[in-house]
Amino acid sequence: MRPAALPDILHLWWLANPTQPQWVGTLRSVRKAQQQVAGVSLRYSPQWLQHGMALSEDLPLRDVEFLPQFPDSAVGAVDDARPDRWGERVIRFLINPQRLSTLDHLYFAGDDRFGALGVSLSSDSYQAFQHGSLAQLADVQQLHELIRQIEAGVTPPAHLARLVSPGATLGGAKPKALLTMDGASWVLKFSEAHDTLDAGLVEHACMLLAAKAGITVCETKPLSYALGNQRQHALAVKRFDRAGLQRWHAVSAHVALPAAGMQHGYPEMALWLRRHGEASAIAQNAKEVFKRMVFNILMDNTDDHENNHAFVWRAGAWHLAPAFDVLPTNLGLDYQSMRVGQEGAAATLSNALSDHRAFGVNLQEAKQWVTEVQAVTQDWAQHFAQHGVRDADIQRLAQFIDLKARLLKTP
Repeated sequence: MRPAALPDILHLWWLANPTQPQWVGTLRSVRKAQQQVAGVSLRYSPQWLQHGMALSEDLPLRDVEFLPQFPDSAVGAVDDARPDRWGERVIRFLINPQRLSTLDHLYFAGDDRFGALGVSLSSDSYQAFQHGSLAQLADVQQLHELIRQIEAGVTPPAHLARLVSPGATLGGAKPKALLTMDGASWVLKFSEAHDTLDAGLVEHACMLLAAKAGITVCETKPLSYALGNQRQHALAVKRFDRAGLQRWHAVSAHVALPAAGMQHGYPEMALWLRRHGEASAIAQNAKEVFKRMVFNILMDNTDDHENNHAFVWRAGAWHLAPAFDVLPTNLGLDYQSMRVGQEGAAATLSNALSDHRAFGVNLQEAKQWVTEVQAVTQDWAQHFAQHGVRDADIQRLAQFIDLKARLLKTP
Protein backbone atom coordinates (compact mmCIF):
# COMPACT_ATOMS: atom_id res chain seq x y z
CA MET A 1 0.00 0.00 0.00
CA ARG A 2 1.29 3.47 -0.88
CA PRO A 3 2.41 5.37 2.26
CA ALA A 4 0.42 8.42 3.35
CA ALA A 5 1.92 11.84 2.71
CA LEU A 6 4.41 12.90 5.35
CA PRO A 7 4.19 16.13 7.34
CA ASP A 8 6.68 18.93 6.61
CA ILE A 9 8.24 18.49 10.06
CA LEU A 10 10.01 15.33 11.23
CA HIS A 11 12.49 14.60 14.03
CA LEU A 12 16.17 13.68 14.17
CA TRP A 13 17.37 11.13 16.73
CA TRP A 14 20.77 10.01 18.05
CA LEU A 15 21.15 6.22 17.97
CA ALA A 16 24.73 5.59 19.11
CA ASN A 17 23.09 3.23 21.60
CA PRO A 18 19.87 2.16 19.86
CA THR A 19 18.38 0.95 23.15
CA GLN A 20 18.53 4.53 24.46
CA PRO A 21 17.70 6.86 21.54
CA GLN A 22 18.00 10.60 22.15
CA TRP A 23 16.00 13.34 20.45
CA VAL A 24 18.39 15.64 18.60
CA GLY A 25 16.00 18.16 17.10
CA THR A 26 13.44 19.11 14.48
CA LEU A 27 13.81 18.66 10.74
CA ARG A 28 11.77 20.91 8.45
CA SER A 29 11.20 20.94 4.70
CA VAL A 30 12.20 24.42 3.47
CA ARG A 31 12.61 26.31 0.18
CA LYS A 32 14.71 29.42 -0.42
CA ALA A 33 12.53 30.13 -3.45
CA GLN A 34 9.17 28.71 -4.45
CA GLN A 35 10.49 27.05 -7.59
CA GLN A 36 13.33 25.27 -5.80
CA VAL A 37 13.27 21.63 -4.72
CA ALA A 38 12.82 21.58 -0.96
CA GLY A 39 15.81 21.05 1.31
CA VAL A 40 15.87 20.18 5.03
CA SER A 41 16.71 22.42 7.98
CA LEU A 42 17.59 21.45 11.58
CA ARG A 43 16.85 23.07 14.92
CA TYR A 44 18.39 21.38 17.98
CA SER A 45 16.11 20.36 20.84
CA PRO A 46 16.62 22.00 24.27
CA GLN A 47 17.81 18.65 25.65
CA TRP A 48 20.40 18.24 22.89
CA LEU A 49 21.66 21.81 23.34
CA GLN A 50 22.31 20.98 26.99
CA HIS A 51 23.81 17.50 26.72
CA GLY A 52 24.64 16.80 23.05
CA MET A 53 27.42 17.58 20.58
CA ALA A 54 27.69 19.54 17.34
CA LEU A 55 26.89 17.01 14.61
CA SER A 56 29.27 18.76 12.21
CA GLU A 57 31.32 21.94 12.27
CA ASP A 58 28.62 23.95 10.50
CA LEU A 59 26.02 22.88 13.09
CA PRO A 60 27.34 24.38 16.36
CA LEU A 61 25.23 24.02 19.50
CA ARG A 62 23.08 27.11 19.07
CA ASP A 63 19.34 27.67 19.40
CA VAL A 64 18.72 28.65 15.78
CA GLU A 65 17.26 27.01 12.69
CA PHE A 66 20.16 25.89 10.47
CA LEU A 67 19.19 26.19 6.80
CA PRO A 68 20.61 24.14 3.91
CA GLN A 69 22.97 25.98 1.57
CA PHE A 70 21.75 24.22 -1.56
CA PRO A 71 18.33 23.08 -2.82
CA ASP A 72 17.58 19.36 -2.57
CA SER A 73 20.05 18.93 0.30
CA ALA A 74 19.89 18.60 4.07
CA VAL A 75 21.89 20.77 6.41
CA GLY A 76 25.35 19.69 7.63
CA ALA A 77 25.79 16.12 8.86
CA VAL A 78 22.09 15.42 8.27
CA ASP A 79 22.89 15.29 4.54
CA ASP A 80 24.96 12.14 5.12
CA ALA A 81 21.88 10.44 6.60
CA ARG A 82 20.17 10.58 3.19
CA PRO A 83 20.07 7.48 0.96
CA ASP A 84 22.46 7.39 -1.99
CA ARG A 85 21.22 7.48 -5.60
CA TRP A 86 20.53 3.74 -5.61
CA GLY A 87 18.61 4.12 -2.37
CA GLU A 88 16.51 6.90 -3.85
CA ARG A 89 15.76 4.63 -6.80
CA VAL A 90 14.63 1.86 -4.45
CA ILE A 91 12.40 4.31 -2.56
CA ARG A 92 10.77 5.52 -5.78
CA PHE A 93 10.22 2.04 -7.15
CA LEU A 94 9.41 -0.14 -4.14
CA ILE A 95 7.90 2.31 -1.63
CA ASN A 96 6.42 4.81 -4.12
CA PRO A 97 5.66 7.59 -1.60
CA GLN A 98 3.22 10.35 -2.49
CA ARG A 99 6.03 12.94 -2.35
CA LEU A 100 9.76 12.68 -3.06
CA SER A 101 11.31 15.64 -1.29
CA THR A 102 14.65 15.51 0.56
CA LEU A 103 12.72 15.14 3.82
CA ASP A 104 10.80 12.15 2.43
CA HIS A 105 14.02 10.48 1.28
CA LEU A 106 15.48 10.97 4.76
CA TYR A 107 12.52 9.28 6.41
CA PHE A 108 12.11 6.39 3.97
CA ALA A 109 15.82 5.53 4.21
CA GLY A 110 14.73 3.71 7.39
CA ASP A 111 16.66 2.52 10.41
CA ASP A 112 19.78 1.09 8.73
CA ARG A 113 21.18 4.28 7.27
CA PHE A 114 24.83 5.34 7.42
CA GLY A 115 26.04 6.62 10.80
CA ALA A 116 24.24 7.05 14.11
CA LEU A 117 21.39 9.38 13.14
CA GLY A 118 17.77 8.36 12.68
CA VAL A 119 14.63 10.08 11.42
CA SER A 120 11.31 9.69 13.22
CA LEU A 121 7.71 10.86 12.95
CA SER A 122 7.73 11.75 16.64
CA SER A 123 9.81 13.78 19.09
CA ASP A 124 8.54 11.70 22.00
CA SER A 125 9.74 8.29 20.79
CA TYR A 126 11.87 7.00 17.95
CA GLN A 127 9.47 5.86 15.22
CA ALA A 128 11.49 5.03 12.09
CA PHE A 129 10.24 3.65 8.80
CA GLN A 130 10.71 -0.13 8.91
CA HIS A 131 11.84 -2.11 5.85
CA GLY A 132 11.87 -5.58 7.38
CA SER A 133 14.65 -7.98 8.30
CA LEU A 134 18.02 -7.80 6.58
CA ALA A 135 19.13 -10.29 3.94
CA GLN A 136 21.21 -13.33 4.89
CA LEU A 137 24.10 -15.05 3.08
CA ALA A 138 21.70 -17.55 1.52
CA ASP A 139 19.80 -14.68 -0.15
CA VAL A 140 22.66 -13.52 -2.43
CA GLN A 141 21.35 -15.20 -5.62
CA GLN A 142 17.84 -13.95 -4.90
CA LEU A 143 19.16 -10.44 -4.22
CA HIS A 144 20.93 -10.42 -7.59
CA GLU A 145 17.74 -11.43 -9.39
CA LEU A 146 15.70 -8.90 -7.41
CA ILE A 147 18.08 -6.06 -8.23
CA ARG A 148 17.97 -6.93 -11.93
CA GLN A 149 14.16 -6.73 -11.74
CA ILE A 150 14.36 -3.26 -10.20
CA GLU A 151 16.83 -2.14 -12.88
CA ALA A 152 14.43 -3.45 -15.55
CA GLY A 153 11.43 -1.71 -14.00
CA VAL A 154 9.70 -4.95 -12.98
CA THR A 155 7.90 -4.84 -9.62
CA PRO A 156 9.08 -7.78 -7.48
CA PRO A 157 6.85 -9.69 -5.05
CA ALA A 158 6.45 -7.92 -1.69
CA HIS A 159 8.04 -10.79 0.25
CA LEU A 160 11.24 -10.32 -1.80
CA ALA A 161 11.22 -6.54 -1.90
CA ARG A 162 11.93 -6.46 1.84
CA LEU A 163 15.47 -7.70 1.12
CA VAL A 164 16.52 -4.40 -0.45
CA SER A 165 17.07 -1.53 1.99
CA PRO A 166 17.69 1.96 0.58
CA GLY A 167 19.58 3.58 3.45
CA ALA A 168 22.93 1.86 3.79
CA THR A 169 25.72 3.93 2.31
CA LEU A 170 27.23 7.20 1.19
CA GLY A 171 26.90 8.50 -2.37
CA GLY A 172 26.71 5.98 -5.18
CA ALA A 173 24.42 4.73 -7.91
CA LYS A 174 25.49 1.07 -8.09
CA PRO A 175 23.00 -1.56 -6.88
CA LYS A 176 23.46 -2.68 -3.29
CA ALA A 177 21.71 -4.27 -0.34
CA LEU A 178 22.33 -4.86 3.35
CA LEU A 179 23.45 -8.24 4.59
CA THR A 180 23.84 -9.83 8.01
CA MET A 181 26.84 -12.17 8.02
CA ASP A 182 29.06 -13.55 10.80
CA GLY A 183 27.02 -11.58 13.33
CA ALA A 184 27.87 -8.25 11.67
CA SER A 185 26.31 -5.85 9.19
CA TRP A 186 27.72 -5.67 5.66
CA VAL A 187 26.92 -3.71 2.52
CA LEU A 188 26.54 -6.02 -0.48
CA LYS A 189 27.48 -4.39 -3.81
CA PHE A 190 26.51 -5.70 -7.23
CA SER A 191 27.71 -4.73 -10.70
CA GLU A 192 25.29 -2.88 -12.92
CA ALA A 193 23.43 -5.02 -15.46
CA HIS A 194 25.44 -3.76 -18.45
CA ASP A 195 28.87 -4.22 -16.82
CA THR A 196 30.69 -7.36 -18.01
CA LEU A 197 33.63 -6.78 -15.63
CA ASP A 198 33.54 -8.94 -12.48
CA ALA A 199 33.71 -5.76 -10.43
CA GLY A 200 33.15 -7.46 -7.07
CA LEU A 201 36.25 -9.61 -7.42
CA VAL A 202 38.26 -6.71 -8.89
CA GLU A 203 37.38 -4.44 -5.98
CA HIS A 204 38.20 -7.17 -3.44
CA ALA A 205 41.65 -7.66 -5.03
CA CYS A 206 42.23 -3.91 -5.18
CA MET A 207 41.32 -3.42 -1.52
CA LEU A 208 43.74 -6.17 -0.50
CA LEU A 209 46.44 -4.54 -2.65
CA ALA A 210 45.81 -1.21 -0.93
CA ALA A 211 46.24 -2.94 2.44
CA LYS A 212 49.65 -4.24 1.26
CA ALA A 213 50.58 -0.61 0.55
CA GLY A 214 49.92 0.33 4.18
CA ILE A 215 46.38 1.64 3.71
CA THR A 216 43.65 0.76 6.22
CA VAL A 217 40.70 -0.71 4.31
CA CYS A 218 37.27 -2.10 5.13
CA GLU A 219 37.09 -5.88 5.36
CA THR A 220 35.67 -7.37 2.15
CA LYS A 221 34.42 -10.78 1.00
CA PRO A 222 33.50 -11.71 -2.59
CA LEU A 223 30.29 -13.75 -2.77
CA SER A 224 29.57 -15.63 -5.99
CA TYR A 225 26.25 -15.98 -7.77
CA ALA A 226 25.15 -17.48 -11.08
CA LEU A 227 25.01 -15.17 -14.09
CA GLY A 228 23.95 -17.29 -17.03
CA ASN A 229 26.65 -19.94 -17.53
CA GLN A 230 29.24 -17.95 -15.53
CA ARG A 231 29.90 -17.15 -11.91
CA GLN A 232 29.96 -13.48 -11.01
CA HIS A 233 30.77 -11.88 -7.67
CA ALA A 234 29.01 -9.41 -5.45
CA LEU A 235 31.23 -7.73 -2.87
CA ALA A 236 30.36 -7.72 0.81
CA VAL A 237 31.92 -4.73 2.60
CA LYS A 238 31.88 -4.76 6.40
CA ARG A 239 30.35 -1.57 7.76
CA PHE A 240 32.78 0.68 9.64
CA ASP A 241 29.90 2.59 11.30
CA ARG A 242 28.72 -0.47 13.25
CA ALA A 243 30.21 -2.56 16.09
CA GLY A 244 27.62 -4.97 17.45
CA LEU A 245 24.74 -2.82 18.68
CA GLN A 246 26.95 0.29 18.75
CA ARG A 247 26.42 2.79 15.94
CA TRP A 248 29.19 5.29 15.22
CA HIS A 249 28.40 8.85 14.17
CA ALA A 250 30.21 9.58 10.93
CA VAL A 251 30.45 12.35 8.35
CA SER A 252 31.71 12.27 4.78
CA ALA A 253 34.46 14.52 3.46
CA HIS A 254 31.65 15.99 1.33
CA VAL A 255 30.13 17.41 4.53
CA ALA A 256 33.16 17.85 6.81
CA LEU A 257 35.49 19.82 4.54
CA PRO A 258 33.09 22.57 3.39
CA ALA A 259 31.83 22.86 6.98
CA ALA A 260 35.42 23.82 7.89
CA GLY A 261 35.69 26.25 4.98
CA MET A 262 37.87 23.87 2.94
CA GLN A 263 37.54 22.63 -0.62
CA HIS A 264 37.33 18.92 -1.38
CA GLY A 265 40.90 17.66 -1.54
CA TYR A 266 43.42 15.22 -0.10
CA PRO A 267 45.65 17.94 1.43
CA GLU A 268 42.52 19.37 3.03
CA MET A 269 41.65 15.97 4.51
CA ALA A 270 45.07 15.77 6.14
CA LEU A 271 44.72 19.31 7.51
CA TRP A 272 41.20 18.58 8.78
CA LEU A 273 42.42 15.52 10.65
CA ARG A 274 45.30 17.52 12.12
CA ARG A 275 42.75 19.97 13.51
CA HIS A 276 40.05 17.53 14.63
CA GLY A 277 41.65 14.10 15.00
CA GLU A 278 43.57 12.62 17.90
CA ALA A 279 46.87 14.43 18.51
CA SER A 280 48.72 11.12 18.75
CA ALA A 281 47.48 10.09 15.27
CA ILE A 282 48.39 13.22 13.27
CA ALA A 283 51.45 11.75 11.56
CA GLN A 284 49.78 8.41 10.81
CA ASN A 285 46.65 10.09 9.43
CA ALA A 286 48.73 12.28 7.13
CA LYS A 287 50.65 9.29 5.77
CA GLU A 288 47.42 7.32 5.33
CA VAL A 289 45.68 10.08 3.37
CA PHE A 290 48.75 10.67 1.20
CA LYS A 291 49.09 6.97 0.38
CA ARG A 292 45.41 6.72 -0.51
CA MET A 293 45.84 9.62 -2.92
CA VAL A 294 48.89 8.07 -4.60
CA PHE A 295 47.32 4.59 -4.73
CA ASN A 296 44.19 5.95 -6.43
CA ILE A 297 46.33 7.77 -9.01
CA LEU A 298 48.43 4.69 -9.81
CA MET A 299 45.49 2.27 -9.89
CA ASP A 300 43.32 4.51 -12.10
CA ASN A 301 40.67 5.00 -9.39
CA THR A 302 39.33 8.37 -10.49
CA ASP A 303 35.98 7.84 -8.73
CA ASP A 304 37.63 8.97 -5.48
CA HIS A 305 35.12 11.75 -4.79
CA GLU A 306 34.43 13.31 -1.42
CA ASN A 307 31.58 10.91 -0.57
CA ASN A 308 34.07 8.03 -0.77
CA HIS A 309 36.02 9.32 2.25
CA ALA A 310 34.64 9.58 5.78
CA PHE A 311 35.47 10.43 9.38
CA VAL A 312 34.11 8.50 12.38
CA TRP A 313 33.43 9.90 15.86
CA ARG A 314 34.71 7.52 18.54
CA ALA A 315 35.86 8.04 22.12
CA GLY A 316 35.60 11.82 21.92
CA ALA A 317 37.66 12.30 18.72
CA TRP A 318 37.37 12.05 14.95
CA HIS A 319 39.09 9.15 13.19
CA LEU A 320 39.74 8.54 9.51
CA ALA A 321 37.36 5.79 8.34
CA PRO A 322 38.85 2.76 6.56
CA ALA A 323 39.11 3.12 2.79
CA PHE A 324 36.13 1.89 0.75
CA ASP A 325 35.02 1.97 -2.90
CA VAL A 326 38.62 1.55 -4.08
CA LEU A 327 38.89 -0.03 -7.53
CA PRO A 328 40.07 0.92 -11.05
CA THR A 329 37.54 3.15 -12.80
CA ASN A 330 38.77 1.85 -16.16
CA LEU A 331 38.28 5.20 -17.87
CA GLY A 332 41.85 6.42 -18.32
CA LEU A 333 41.09 9.93 -17.07
CA ASP A 334 44.01 12.21 -16.28
CA TYR A 335 42.38 13.79 -13.23
CA GLN A 336 41.03 12.67 -9.86
CA SER A 337 37.69 13.66 -8.35
CA MET A 338 39.28 15.77 -5.58
CA ARG A 339 42.15 18.24 -5.37
CA VAL A 340 45.52 16.49 -5.38
CA GLY A 341 47.96 19.40 -5.22
CA GLN A 342 48.91 22.76 -6.67
CA GLU A 343 47.77 21.63 -10.13
CA GLY A 344 44.27 20.92 -8.87
CA ALA A 345 42.97 17.42 -9.55
CA ALA A 346 45.64 16.49 -12.12
CA ALA A 347 46.44 12.78 -11.67
CA THR A 348 50.24 13.03 -11.59
CA LEU A 349 52.80 12.14 -8.96
CA SER A 350 54.44 15.56 -9.28
CA ASN A 351 51.09 17.11 -8.39
CA ALA A 352 50.71 14.72 -5.45
CA LEU A 353 54.11 15.84 -4.16
CA SER A 354 53.48 19.55 -4.75
CA ASP A 355 51.54 20.06 -1.51
CA HIS A 356 53.65 17.75 0.69
CA ARG A 357 53.79 20.37 3.47
CA ALA A 358 50.05 19.94 4.03
CA PHE A 359 50.89 16.39 5.10
CA GLY A 360 53.51 17.60 7.57
CA VAL A 361 56.55 16.09 5.80
CA ASN A 362 59.44 17.27 3.64
CA LEU A 363 59.73 16.41 -0.04
CA GLN A 364 62.12 13.51 0.55
CA GLU A 365 59.76 11.82 3.01
CA ALA A 366 56.82 12.29 0.63
CA LYS A 367 58.83 10.73 -2.21
CA GLN A 368 59.56 7.74 0.03
CA TRP A 369 55.82 7.25 0.57
CA VAL A 370 55.30 7.34 -3.21
CA THR A 371 58.04 4.73 -3.66
CA GLU A 372 56.41 2.46 -1.06
CA VAL A 373 53.08 2.55 -2.89
CA GLN A 374 54.70 2.07 -6.31
CA ALA A 375 56.56 -0.99 -5.05
CA VAL A 376 53.22 -2.64 -4.31
CA THR A 377 51.15 -1.47 -7.28
CA GLN A 378 53.72 -2.48 -9.90
CA ASP A 379 52.76 -6.12 -9.30
CA TRP A 380 49.01 -5.45 -9.41
CA ALA A 381 48.26 -7.86 -12.31
CA GLN A 382 49.92 -10.83 -10.58
CA HIS A 383 48.14 -9.92 -7.33
CA PHE A 384 44.75 -9.72 -9.09
CA ALA A 385 45.34 -13.11 -10.75
CA GLN A 386 46.22 -14.67 -7.39
CA HIS A 387 42.83 -13.54 -6.09
CA GLY A 388 40.88 -15.04 -8.95
CA VAL A 389 40.36 -12.08 -11.28
CA ARG A 390 39.84 -13.37 -14.83
CA ASP A 391 42.58 -12.89 -17.45
CA ALA A 392 40.16 -10.98 -19.69
CA ASP A 393 39.38 -8.54 -16.88
CA ILE A 394 43.09 -8.04 -16.09
CA GLN A 395 43.82 -7.31 -19.76
CA ARG A 396 40.94 -4.86 -19.89
CA LEU A 397 42.19 -3.01 -16.80
CA ALA A 398 45.82 -3.08 -17.94
CA GLN A 399 45.22 -0.74 -20.87
CA PHE A 400 44.80 2.10 -18.39
CA ILE A 401 46.68 0.99 -15.25
CA ASP A 402 49.86 -0.02 -17.09
CA LEU A 403 49.74 3.07 -19.29
CA LYS A 404 49.49 5.24 -16.20
CA ALA A 405 52.37 3.39 -14.54
CA ARG A 406 54.60 4.05 -17.59
CA LEU A 407 53.68 7.74 -17.65
CA LEU A 408 53.97 8.38 -13.93
CA LYS A 409 57.55 8.44 -12.73
CA THR A 410 58.57 9.76 -9.35
CA PRO A 411 60.02 13.26 -9.93
